[in-house]
Amino acid sequence: MPTVVGVAIFAFTLWMIFGPDPALVFAIASAISALIIACPCALGLATPISITTAAGRGAQAGVLIKDAEALERIAGVDTLIVDKTGTLTMGKPKLTDTLALGDVTEADILSLAAALERSSEHPLAEAIVEGAEVQGAARQKAAEFEAITGKGVRGTISGRAVALGNTAMMQEMGLDTTQAEAKADALRTEGKTAMFVAVDGVLAAIVAVANPIKDSTEQAFRELHAQGLRVIMATGDNERTAQAVAGKLGIDEVRAGVLPEDKKTLIDQLRKGGHKIAMAGDGINDSPALAAADVGIAMGTGADVAMWRWKVRASLCWAAI
Repeated sequence: MPTVVGVAIFAFTLWMIFGPDPALVFAIASAISALIIACPCALGLATPISITTAAGRGAQAGVLIKDAEALERIAGVDTLIVDKTGTLTMGKPKLTDTLALGDVTEADILSLAAALERSSEHPLAEAIVEGAEVQGAARQKAAEFEAITGKGVRGTISGRAVALGNTAMMQEMGLDTTQAEAKADALRTEGKTAMFVAVDGVLAAIVAVANPIKDSTEQAFRELHAQGLRVIMATGDNERTAQAVAGKLGIDEVRAGVLPEDKKTLIDQLRKGGHKIAMAGDGINDSPALAAADVGIAMGTGADVAMWRWKVRASLCWAAI
């Protein structure tokens, strides 16, 4: 600033000495011109105005931008990692199948599964609860509820130990799912998420939930690919289900059956390789990955923790996902 003022005084002096008549008028005009053009205040005003305008346009499109740094980082992103449930899909899944594998009836399975899922925040839990209520399943209450991140839930219901989760959870409990996998795979090929239910240490049923893909997702991926971005889907869902969804959307790479810490590890590996990563996720399970990415995008339909704690950053195109 002192330099700019000095230049303005110098210009004023030169025009006063060597300028034509009226010298004072030309001297004042030159000094003011130097101040206006060279003063850094113009840049200081223009930058926050442009950022505020961009943030306002984003808000109109439903995109909340946490800070200006997000806009700078997103320009350099070359890889987008996305979760499946609630991110690519509608986030309003519906219970489609209940297959009893043992002596427990389907009605009892629905009652037990719903009792567990009422305490869960996972997007699929609501579908099971609603499905059970629609089919008139008896309402029960779970005790000693425990959510096992990336695997499932378990608890005690009317003195019975009940667990609902994926293959990894069943194997962790020492249960053999080999014979039931064929039935589960048939459901997964249709793009459904198949989960196992165990009652008193015995594999009792398979429940399946369908989650339709958002109408805007396919178009969003076409635009992302046109911009040269690589898209990776990282999901805790089964390989067959993930591949069925990826095939419809033209996703470049699929990482299925991954735990929340695996998503974070994937991001760390890609960043070490020189890539700039954006992570779009829904739910509390994605929080570590959202924080580890260069740009974290928490979907508006996600769990409160994902939206409140981590960075909500997106471009208008990515918001279509």
